[in-house]
Amino acid sequence: MTTTATHFLDKTDEQQAITEMVRQFVDEQVLPVAEKHDHEDSFPDEVVEQMNELGLFGVTIPEEYGGMGLDLTTYAMIVEELSRGWISVAGIVNTHFIGSYLLMKFGSDEQKDKYLPRMATGEIRAAFSMSEPELGSDVQAIKTAATKTADGDYEINGQKMWVTNGLRSALVFLLVKTDPEASPPFKGMTCFITEKEPGAHENTGDYAGLTVPPQLKKMGYKGVESTELVYDGYRCPAENILGGEEVGLNTGFIQMMDALEVGRVNVAARGVGIAQRAFELGIKYAQERKTFGKPIAQHQAIQFKLADMGTKLEAAHLRVLKATRLKDAGVRSEVEAGMAKLFASEVGKEVVEDAFRIHGGYGYSKEYEIERLYRDAPLLLIGEGTSEIQRMVIGRKLIEKHKI
Repeated sequence: MTTTATHFLDKTDEQQAITEMVRQFVDEQVLPVAEKHDHEDSFPDEVVEQMNELGLFGVTIPEEYGGMGLDLTTYAMIVEELSRGWISVAGIVNTHFIGSYLLMKFGSDEQKDKYLPRMATGEIRAAFSMSEPELGSDVQAIKTAATKTADGDYEINGQKMWVTNGLRSALVFLLVKTDPEASPPFKGMTCFITEKEPGAHENTGDYAGLTVPPQLKKMGYKGVESTELVYDGYRCPAENILGGEEVGLNTGFIQMMDALEVGRVNVAARGVGIAQRAFELGIKYAQERKTFGKPIAQHQAIQFKLADMGTKLEAAHLRVLKATRLKDAGVRSEVEAGMAKLFASEVGKEVVEDAFRIHGGYGYSKEYEIERLYRDAPLLLIGEGTSEIQRMVIGRKLIEKHKI
């Protein structure tokens, strides 16, 4: 069998065309405004509108609902390109993507027909929420609760934290307790599709009982809002239990954990994207900056650093590809998704820091893009499960697999 170079290409013709389109969009529309929005911590409305026009909010939504119907692998490649420009833009897409994934896999036909067509066009955007002020990775300890009323709907009370798209979303996929006596606790959790008014801090009318406090101030990951959500007597119809009340009641934890599997792939792709941009900035600066009479790229210490950066970047990209291709093939990829998230997020931080070091004192200046990347990268070590949580999950699964 003859081996050709095409055997080593990791993209189909369609994937190549799509990623080139997104890269052009990033170069022309995202990178020129990212610094401004980061500095002002302002939402990039014009960028999001262009993403709507490109169909990026419906990448994985089936064509029958108006989406592109593409696979997770292609989606991850798109996220890499968006994150190369600005991870905040990729974050806006990510939470929406997880909401559409939950609907596509677990939603009832009625729920899919109601929401997916408008989600595919970006007319409405989605968020999802598990975290609360008093807990982080211990999801089973959530306190937000839903109680069935005499009218047959559910009253939700509690406070959520770190909700990306929390203000401007129209839907929040919300994990709450519905059976406080369940043992273990995860068997008493339900995912509700809670509707809200996009952009409203104080919801009224049908959405009364939901307040969105001012967005949280962050070191990086600016522009996209991260908020709290306060549910106080919020009424949600039983038909908005994900999958319907008969099927979805008390199964929300499993649904959310499944969605986090693809969410972790998304974070891994963001790690690759930010590492790619840091590598580009670092290798360019190394060839421009001169010390001791020659470009610093000719110094062995810098060449070693660039070699490590390029190798890590390539390895992280391949790690993401394995996880997405397994998922697309219908194979459970909890370990692979965890490995991708762990490795790529750490690589993102390391490559950004190396590029920061290559820039020397200028890397500390807001006049240089690497300063923004240096503040953005740490988010990836935390989002969708910390590196420590990934190691716990991976370690347990490896022990199970290699049990003696």
